[in-house]
Amino acid sequence: MPDETPILAIGQLQVRFRTPDGEVEAVKGASLTVASGETIAVVGESGSGKSQLMMAAMGLLAQNGSATGSVRYRGTEILGLSTTALNRIRGRHLAMIFQEPMTSLDPLYPIGEQVAEPIRTHQRLGHAHARRRVLELLDLVRIPDAASRLGAYPHELSGGQRQRVMIAMAIANDPDVLIADEPTTALDVTIQAEILALLADLQRRLGMGLVLITHDLGIVRRIASRVAVMRRGEIVEEGATASVFAAPRHAYTRALIDAEPAGRKLVPAGSATMLSGDRVSVAFKLGGRWLGGGTRTLQAVDSVSLTLKERQTVGVVGESGSGKSTLARALLRLLPSTGTITFHGRDITHTTAAALRPLRRELQIVLQDPFGSLSPRMTVGQIVTEGLDVHEPGIGRDARSERAVAALREVELGPAFRNRYPHELSGGQRQRVAIARAIVLRPKVLVLDEPTSALDRQVQKAIIELLRRLQAELGLAYLLITHDLAVVRAMADHIIVMKEGRMVEEGSPDQIFGAPRQAYTQRLVTAALLSASHTP
Repeated sequence: MPDETPILAIGQLQVRFRTPDGEVEAVKGASLTVASGETIAVVGESGSGKSQLMMAAMGLLAQNGSATGSVRYRGTEILGLSTTALNRIRGRHLAMIFQEPMTSLDPLYPIGEQVAEPIRTHQRLGHAHARRRVLELLDLVRIPDAASRLGAYPHELSGGQRQRVMIAMAIANDPDVLIADEPTTALDVTIQAEILALLADLQRRLGMGLVLITHDLGIVRRIASRVAVMRRGEIVEEGATASVFAAPRHAYTRALIDAEPAGRKLVPAGSATMLSGDRVSVAFKLGGRWLGGGTRTLQAVDSVSLTLKERQTVGVVGESGSGKSTLARALLRLLPSTGTITFHGRDITHTTAAALRPLRRELQIVLQDPFGSLSPRMTVGQIVTEGLDVHEPGIGRDARSERAVAALREVELGPAFRNRYPHELSGGQRQRVAIARAIVLRPKVLVLDEPTSALDRQVQKAIIELLRRLQAELGLAYLLITHDLAVVRAMADHIIVMKEGRMVEEGSPDQIFGAPRQAYTQRLVTAALLSASHTP
């Protein structure tokens, strides 16, 4: 049973950000306690303040942010401590898994060195001992062939693998409290279950308190003992998970529980082929300074063929590291590949970068990690209109501003967001900015790489409806890369299943979900159904 004495106690915490449009109050007097061995989930829509609540508790707010109230670790006030004093607690006693791993991992250092850094900092272990501990951690979080991956750099890993590296870093020193901000966002359903089981096992073994920040209510049902629901910076409901889900008191909580991507995409008839790939393959050479070994070849995509038609949505699903994002980038000619790639009847396999440039506005992508793709030095308005500066250089300032406002409204962000910076936004808001940046150019083909992974279910539904409307109005073709089978079922009219770089199965949603032929597809579908239907 959990120890009832709080390890972490947050009292009447207020978080504010200074912006050009005035002060924004992100958290409004929220209070929360975390006991030893307890799992508490903090849920709410994007922008509800759930991440900023815990960032403030860790002393990690952006420079324009400030916090008042109280944050006590084992009875000692830590809000307002110096960076030096906080660093003796952070990473050792309080650890955090961040939402966007690509921006939290240093692109210049191999992952083995990065996982070893917190161990050496807090435990003063030598190189050999640290290496053994790193291998143990990478095995725990199921990085395949961990010994050969020590020298890999973050860009050589899939989004899910990068998230697992972040988890390994966070648990390296057996913390008292682990704050996990969307820890399974980038993971497919089978690996998600393994990571959640790992966190639960670590919690039992260490008596660790776990704070789970998430929009995925399926995860909350499965592992949280208590849940706090946030809306517009306030905790509107809190209680035992079973009680909250069985009889929610607040209307907003009921709306969250009822939200789920729904609907079915209609197959277009007689549509022209927009993008196709024939036997596309991508290989990477891997090597590492930390191991001192030679290089080896990773076959990330192995002879995959697909066809994407006008107004069609092709969904590509599979485990993290299956090659689905790499395939998408190859089709957009963003990675070197072999095979044949055709866009709108034109072979672009060997087209030069200069000749491809005019086509780029018609081939757009929404990336998986929006924070990593949005410049921290640019306002949202500048980010959204950046493509217009390249493809419509003659457009005036007022026209650019109007286009930015229109695109932001399409993704349900108001005009005031033009003057804000990415770090001032929630993960979901950043994802919507990334979508606005793509659709402002009115492309013909849009690659959606986990477009709703950072969003709560209510916003997911709104984004799916938006994407459907744009597809119908503009004749857009979508290549949807996702681990969320509920989203792919709602959006796609053809699904491709990938495993270890190969296509193992393809078919309509009814075929894939109703009668999957391959054992691997059956495991994916079963895991997704369990996650969606499980109750405490």
